[in-house]
Amino acid sequence: MSLCSSVIKTLIFFTCSLHLSSADTHSLKYFFTGVTPGINFPEFTLVGQVDGAQFVYYDSNIRKMIPTTEWIQKYVEEDYWNRETQKLQGNQGNIKASVDILMQRFNQTTGVHTVQLMYGCEFDDDGTVRGYRQEGYDGEDFISLDLKTETWTAAKQQALITKNKWDNDPSETVGRKNYLENICIEWLKMYMSYGRETLERKDPPTASVFQKHSPSPEVVCHATGFFPKEVTISWRKDGEDVNEDVELRETLPNEDRSFQKRSILKVPAEDLQKHTYTCVIQHSSLKEELVLEVPKGGGLMPIIVGVLVALVVLVAVVAGIMVWKKKNSGERWKEADVKFSENRFTLSNS
Repeated sequence: MSLCSSVIKTLIFFTCSLHLSSADTHSLKYFFTGVTPGINFPEFTLVGQVDGAQFVYYDSNIRKMIPTTEWIQKYVEEDYWNRETQKLQGNQGNIKASVDILMQRFNQTTGVHTVQLMYGCEFDDDGTVRGYRQEGYDGEDFISLDLKTETWTAAKQQALITKNKWDNDPSETVGRKNYLENICIEWLKMYMSYGRETLERKDPPTASVFQKHSPSPEVVCHATGFFPKEVTISWRKDGEDVNEDVELRETLPNEDRSFQKRSILKVPAEDLQKHTYTCVIQHSSLKEELVLEVPKGGGLMPIIVGVLVALVVLVAVVAGIMVWKKKNSGERWKEADVKFSENRFTLSNS
C-alpha cells in the first residue's frame, strides 16, 4: 500500500461511520489517532465533538488543546486548557508506543500505520444512556469494550493479549463502564448547558435532486445546511419505498457547522420515464417530510426544493474526524466519545 493510499484509508476510516439516532439524542465524542512519523501529518491528533459539532482540537504539531467554538471558550477557564494540554502531551508518548507495539504484533517494520481510538457517551431525552469505547489499527477493528458484559472484544488475533490483560483489570472494565455511563453524561450535560443556543438550534436542509449518466445511470439526492446532524434520506417509486440499489453516503460537516448528506439511487433511464421516483428527506427542523420528484427529462439541472434559512457562520476549525466502521458485520459502528483525560492509550505487549 502506498503512503498516500494508507493516509486516505485512515481518514475514510474516521469519517465514514455514523451512529444514526433520533433527533432527541445528544452525544459527547472524542476521536484520537496516532500515525507513524515521516509523513506530512501530525503524529498525534485529538478532535472533540458535542452533537457532531467540533468544539476542541489538539495535535502534536501545535502541542496545545484549543477551543474551536465560541461557547466553550466563553465558559471554560484557562486552567482547564493548560491542564488538558499537559495530559495530551503526555499521551503522545503512549500512543507512539502503541503504534510500535502493534507494528511488532503484525510483523511490520516499515510503512504508514495508524492507531485509532474513539470513545464517549450519549443520552436520549427519555433518559436512555449509552457509552462506547472502540479501538482500531490501520483502518480496521482491533478491540472494543462491551459494557453489557463488562468484557473486551478482540476483533483480531493480535488483540487477544490486550483483551486478556484488560479483562483481568477492573479499572479497564468496571471503571470505564462507570465513566462512560455516568461521569461522561455529566460532562455532556454541562457542555450542552454551555452551548445550548448553538447546539439546540434547528436549521432545515436545502435539497436538490439530479441525474447522472456516467458511468451508469443514477439519481442523486443531496441535502445540505441542516442541523442537528441526524437526517433520514429515502427513495420511493410510485409512492412505494425503494430499498435496493441505494447507496447512502456518510454525513459530512460544512464549514458553517451545519451538515450535508447525499443518497444515490441506481435506476435504468427507461424506468425514470415509466415511473415517478421521489427522494424523501426527514429532519427534526421540518414540520413535514420534504419530497423531491426526480425529473423525467434527465440532465444535470438540479431541482432546488428545500427550505433555506440564514445560517450564523461561526469560526470554523475543521479537523480530521476519526471514526471507523465495522468490517465483518452489517451493523454500523456507533460513534464513541468520552472525556479524554480518562483515556489510557498504551496497549499490552506482554
